[in-house]
Amino acid sequence: MSIGNDLKYKYAALNVAEKLIVINVLIFILDVLLVFLFRLPADFFVRWFELPMSFGNFITQPWSIVSYAFFHGGFSHIFWNMILLYFSGRIFLNLFGGRRFLNVYFLGAMAGGLVFMLSYNLFPVFSGISTSLIGASAAVMAVLIFICTYMPYQEVRLFFLFNVKLWYVGVAVVLIDLIQIPISNAGGHLAHLGGAFLGYIYARNLTNGRDIGSGFERTVSAVVNLFKRKSNSPLKTVHRNNRTTSASGKITAEDKDNRQQQIDKILDKISKSGYESLTKAEKDFLFQAGKD
Repeated sequence: MSIGNDLKYKYAALNVAEKLIVINVLIFILDVLLVFLFRLPADFFVRWFELPMSFGNFITQPWSIVSYAFFHGGFSHIFWNMILLYFSGRIFLNLFGGRRFLNVYFLGAMAGGLVFMLSYNLFPVFSGISTSLIGASAAVMAVLIFICTYMPYQEVRLFFLFNVKLWYVGVAVVLIDLIQIPISNAGGHLAHLGGAFLGYIYARNLTNGRDIGSGFERTVSAVVNLFKRKSNSPLKTVHRNNRTTSASGKITAEDKDNRQQQIDKILDKISKSGYESLTKAEKDFLFQAGKD
């Protein structure tokens, strides 16, 4: 097997959080290398993707509401974001699939960006300041606060020293951002809070049976489908039957309903008693469901 194929295989085997980490790291490395090798200004590439504070400038590059989250200001910036994304992503993906993870992640980035722009255009303290936003922090905060809200009493090992409930972690990181707003990097901390708020609202609604990211997911799917190649063969026909029989080797609609009911039952148990209250069979079932 060639190195290229080997890398493709290993990348395909990663979960969605790990793939995002790879993409972020590759963009960071490419940005640093190209700027160095061609003696370019430090912001030569970043300025096309960063989120401006001005709504007027934002209109000229609307993609920046998402693209800003793939660029970082330095090694420590991307290192801690990716570490937090890795660990919070592992917990999230033990509960839900990759699509819902992406909903929370990208909606968190967008919410953080909107809070950043609104704050710099509304609060007098920022008058006369010109700045922009980069970094995945808001998106990562959305994922972290989501799991802290959805399963608040689940305990995690902190710094390999002691166990702490997730809701303590959530409260701590939000307070840290609030305290640091007047001290330094106000825009970044405001964006963190925007992402955190999105994660909280998403989890609370999901607990009540409402997925506020479903509309976003449908929109993204519709856009992606526009770019998918249609089959060149005019003779190919596909018959789809939503209630296939189990004898055909496919999952029936009834099986899907039963499977979803079992998932909902397990998630309800987690929200009441924590992840550790699950049996091994329930954990294995949930892990497999998250991969599908």
